[in-house]
Amino acid sequence: MAKTSDKYTGEQIVVLEGLEPVRKRPAMYIGTTSQAGVQHCLNEIIDNSIDEALAGFAKHCWITLRADGATVRDDGRGIPVDKVPKYNVSALELVMTKLHAGGKFEGQAYKISGGLHGVGASVVNALSTYVKVEVHRDGKAWVQEYKQGKAIAPIKATGKATDTGTTTTFCPDPEIFKEGTDLSFEMVKKQVRDRAYLIAGLAFHLIDERTGEEANYYFEGGIKSLVAALNRNKVTLHEPIYLSKTDGDMSIEVAVQYNDSFSETLESFVNVIPTPEGGTHLTGFRMALTRVVNDYAKKIGAAKTEKDVMIGDDMREGLTAIVYLKMPSQYLQFEGQTKGKLGNAEVQPFVNSAVKEALDTYFEENPSEARRILEKVYLAAKARLAAKAAKDAIIRKGALEGASLPGKLADCQEKDPTISELFIVEGDSAGGSAKQGRDRKFQAILPLRGKILNTERARLDKIVEFEETKALIIALGMGISESLNPEKLRYHRIVIMTDADVDGEHIMTLLLTFFYRHLPYVVEHGHLYIAQPPLFKITFGKNSFYAYSDEERDAVVKRHAGLYKTAPTIQRYKGLGEMNPEQLWETTMNPQNRVMRQVKLDDAAAADAVFTMLMGDEVPPRKRFIQTHAKTATLDI
Repeated sequence: MAKTSDKYTGEQIVVLEGLEPVRKRPAMYIGTTSQAGVQHCLNEIIDNSIDEALAGFAKHCWITLRADGATVRDDGRGIPVDKVPKYNVSALELVMTKLHAGGKFEGQAYKISGGLHGVGASVVNALSTYVKVEVHRDGKAWVQEYKQGKAIAPIKATGKATDTGTTTTFCPDPEIFKEGTDLSFEMVKKQVRDRAYLIAGLAFHLIDERTGEEANYYFEGGIKSLVAALNRNKVTLHEPIYLSKTDGDMSIEVAVQYNDSFSETLESFVNVIPTPEGGTHLTGFRMALTRVVNDYAKKIGAAKTEKDVMIGDDMREGLTAIVYLKMPSQYLQFEGQTKGKLGNAEVQPFVNSAVKEALDTYFEENPSEARRILEKVYLAAKARLAAKAAKDAIIRKGALEGASLPGKLADCQEKDPTISELFIVEGDSAGGSAKQGRDRKFQAILPLRGKILNTERARLDKIVEFEETKALIIALGMGISESLNPEKLRYHRIVIMTDADVDGEHIMTLLLTFFYRHLPYVVEHGHLYIAQPPLFKITFGKNSFYAYSDEERDAVVKRHAGLYKTAPTIQRYKGLGEMNPEQLWETTMNPQNRVMRQVKLDDAAAADAVFTMLMGDEVPPRKRFIQTHAKTATLDI
């Protein structure tokens, strides 16, 4: 890893503006004040340590999650502590208390970086009740503490130091992050793991003091190893294809591997920062891949007419790819401080050219692998055309019948989707109770008969032909695949309500698979929920209570045993149909009393792996999973 200039002093710290706006409008700087915002704060501090590794000075990063926040330590050079004459304060205090103060704007201390060092640190400082920074450099140890972005006291030397590095401890402010300040260990693990794949030679050490869990990550294989890990439970069509190219200040790395699934896993990064919304680097990659496959099809005579031309969507089936761009941070153009989408126009032709050149060569030198990829893409194109014909037929049929909504749907009166709810209910019996018990003003009911199609390995034409999934698609109103229009979603709260038994859990899993694979918008935007009907009804004479778990049942019995003379009668509900409409409303559908779980997508790669393993064709991984977890499974009879 090449080092940049060793010179990193207060002279290189540049201030662009003050810090005052951050606490007033925090979402402008970190995207959201939900718990995801707390996660973003941690990422900003971690990225500062990563920048030291990218510059060639840090080999380790220690991350500790605590009950009140987190601590991040590295063995880099340490943030400068010398006084900046222009501002008459130390460089450290400048970095921590002034927005847009950092060592990366002039391109000297850092050539390639993830965060904009100083922007992130100062924002985190402003949004924390307490921050402490310890710096070891030049043989001394220095410390400074802050409260809500302001230094509590001047920086002070605390003794000698034999090592170098920076340790930052921060406590997120609950007044800013009103949904909670807890950090997710699993989310941190995922993001740290991704960074470890991207930075060869940097070791991450993660500790959760709250639970005692630990994780360590260090990879030498780079993004090829990451692609292989993402495809671990899938049947792959070829070995990972790796390419890299450097042109001036820009460099691109891409790893590609197709598998036999119908879904796509594509992750993109800029200077180790994830870009979930893509951008010009991803556009350049997709354009090149589509062009190369079509050119190869023409070359070998597989594409003879215009109808044989394959489009970008056809390339997605079974594609696993990593697109990793590196360029000087001062030239980067992101949409917002959260860096979700890259906007540099010059990146697209660079990536397009690099990927096309490398893939052309690969296809030429590996004809058997190229043909396997071409066959995979060609089948996807064929299925797309078949699905479009089937979908168009469904739409035409609905129009001819004079009603687009399925007959089994008991719709609500409300037309505002932000207020409307759709309950997807298992079976006609439960559907009947739900229809009678609901508030018809804003609650709609769609009963499903039996188990729906397993959509993990089903193409769109089969999905839209299957009666139950067809009814669900039409009821939601937003379409599917290329005809998807989120603005037409008729319900912003979609609730899966199944029985608390094995069949009910299976139906729930099938529905979750359908939404995750074919209507991910619903999951990504927080519209999907799982109802939690009670498991028990505990009756003392004429007084009844409901419990949603074994522990709650025992607590209810214990709490009321001394108040009533009679022994309790405990009924275990095995199905929603056992409840009358009033009970179903009172326990499961009434917004005042109900308990619901929102389905969230914290880690797309992990979710993809789980759905592939549990719902795919490969038996060995599923068998291993069952054997591993069998001892922790419980049977409730």
